[in-house]
Amino acid sequence: MTDQQIITAQVTKALLDLSVTAKLQKGAQIVVGCSTSEVAGGRIGKASVPEIGEWVAAAVLHFCEAKGFTPIFQCCEHLNRALVMPLSAAKEHGYLRVNAVPQPKAGGSVPAAAWKMMEEPCLVISVQADAGIDIGDTLIGMHLRPVAVPVRGEIDKVGYAHVTAAYSRLPYIGGERAVYA
Repeated sequence: MTDQQIITAQVTKALLDLSVTAKLQKGAQIVVGCSTSEVAGGRIGKASVPEIGEWVAAAVLHFCEAKGFTPIFQCCEHLNRALVMPLSAAKEHGYLRVNAVPQPKAGGSVPAAAWKMMEEPCLVISVQADAGIDIGDTLIGMHLRPVAVPVRGEIDKVGYAHVTAAYSRLPYIGGERAVYA
């Protein structure tokens, strides 16, 4: 298998494990953070690989389209961790849009690739996603709804990058006398 096929398969399997464990339904929002530097075996933020960004973005977009999920791509700190997503979904959820276009060295290779691949992309300042995958320790937690539940799927690495996944559940309130659904 080629590097592209391996990375595509790893990303797809990680997304599948997450969606099954979280019991995600059509319309779910999935945020993805990815350091292509880490995927390639380098250090986060030091060796962006646009080609890997294209592979990861394409795998996420294909998976989300097939499952009816909304794909959301977290940028790096150079764009304050803003997110690339479809304009229609941003409007539907009332997310605050911001004005920038991600680049491989200012936003990240995956969001930059996703921007080019989406029909009507936009950049938003933050989201409250249902679930997410963090490839290379990019810290996506700020974009998940509370309460985040870690998911340990079969895939713990994409390339050389560490993978963490989580979904959000409704918070439990009310203490020992409460009855939960």
